[in-house]
Amino acid sequence: MPAATTAESSDQLLARILASLDDDKAEDIVTIDLRGRSAMADHMVIASGRSSRQVASIAQKLVDRLKTECGRSARIEGKDTGDWVLIDTDDVIVHVFRPEVREFYQLEKMWMPADALASLRGGAAPDATQSLTQ
Repeated sequence: MPAATTAESSDQLLARILASLDDDKAEDIVTIDLRGRSAMADHMVIASGRSSRQVASIAQKLVDRLKTECGRSARIEGKDTGDWVLIDTDDVIVHVFRPEVREFYQLEKMWMPADALASLRGGAAPDATQSLTQ
């Protein structure tokens, strides 16, 4: 499990990230608990923006907020194209996609347990964010 670089726990960081994504109108936000499943991070967040411009804006605002509010640096990849932007904070990995790109790569399918994936795909209308654990 990654070591926290600040006093803030990965759960607190996740809450800040989710609030930022919600503030910037990200859609279809899903969180996946990686604790005990991967050493790369504690949580993964997957979200969508309606256009390349919105995807890039959501990602940049998140990185800026993490720096100003938490004093935490994050690595960002893919912002120039805006199709799929990855933000790595060590404890939480965030993927922001255009909907078509998200559908093509289907990260949820790779990382979610089968029963959670079935409930996500076939259940009632999702809340603003959905949390998925082992």
